[in-house]
Amino acid sequence: DVYKRQLDKDNYTEIEDHIWVGSNVEIDKLSTIIAPCIIDDNTIIRPGAYIRGNAIIGKNCVIGNSTEIKNAIIFDNCQLPHYNYIGDSILGYHVHLGAGVILSNLKNDGTNIDIKYKGKKVSTGMRKMGSVIGDSTEVGCNSVLYPGTIIGKNTNCLLYTSDAADE
Repeated sequence: DVYKRQLDKDNYTEIEDHIWVGSNVEIDKLSTIIAPCIIDDNTIIRPGAYIRGNAIIGKNCVIGNSTEIKNAIIFDNCQLPHYNYIGDSILGYHVHLGAGVILSNLKNDGTNIDIKYKGKKVSTGMRKMGSVIGDSTEVGCNSVLYPGTIIGKNTNCLLYTSDAADE
């Protein structure tokens, strides 16, 4: 079995078939985790979190209330504290998503997702692809990122409001 061969059994515990956790992981009894999934050391899974389908979650992360993760890689120290959707996405080291952030992974017309690279449109050949978010990036509350969005490291994505103009 590929999962068992590649994980160090001294550092991970299989709590259910194909659900592996590191040390000091806190999983609330009101959360749902559907295999396969790997959750690394010191991560907290809060009540109402829903993790399904090929999720890898790094060390020291917070996966919060009503946060759904599907087919995603979450690097260390990410904070996804509440009401987020992370579908078919990759979040770099120390990413923070404000409340209500949605990483949309399916275009409403059902066509394949394109990304821009060096000013050119490149087809991914995929119908589902969320976002790739670089290290140390903040995405502000209630932001919705279009499928195939790529954000570089050290970025602060905030919704503009009239209050922000006063700062």
